[in-house]
Amino acid sequence: MNDAEFLADYEVRLGRAVKIGPQEVHAISLLRDAWRARAAAGCKVMLFGNGGSAAIAQHIATDLTKNGGVPAVTLDASAITCLANDFGHEKWMAEGLRLWHRPGDFVVAISSSGRSPNVLALADRAHALGLELATFSGFAPDNPLRGRGQIDFWVDSRAYNIVETVHQFWLMAAIDLLIGRAEYPASPAR
Repeated sequence: MNDAEFLADYEVRLGRAVKIGPQEVHAISLLRDAWRARAAAGCKVMLFGNGGSAAIAQHIATDLTKNGGVPAVTLDASAITCLANDFGHEKWMAEGLRLWHRPGDFVVAISSSGRSPNVLALADRAHALGLELATFSGFAPDNPLRGRGQIDFWVDSRAYNIVETVHQFWLMAAIDLLIGRAEYPASPAR
């Protein structure tokens, strides 16, 4: 397969995965509504992931706060390494949630495979704390994260980059739906 054929196939795969049907419209609308309710109640959104999913969490936390007006956070490297050192890699997210959450906060758990032990422990902790949870996963339809949230997103792909791209797309779509438009300046005119 040459480069043009590879990229044409890639475009088709991404297009299939990113398609927004009635189920995605419903889930994205629920996510927007949950975020809006948390902001109105003085609560925040906490986002978690590993690797590329952590980068997506950071990006969404920034845009949701700055552009969407909804307070959102992720844990920084010093908090992550401290918690992983003290509680182990499989527990750092759950312990971070325990320490930084407040009643009424909303949790977003992102895992491409839906099998990351620390993300699954996070989901358990969110339930134990009575916090609403949105999950983002991909790969196998029966992955253990899928179905654990009050709002669940699943990408029908086994390609990390496609799954991560679609997760970010859906999250950004929810922010733009919250704002009410897809085109706006990065910063207000001065």
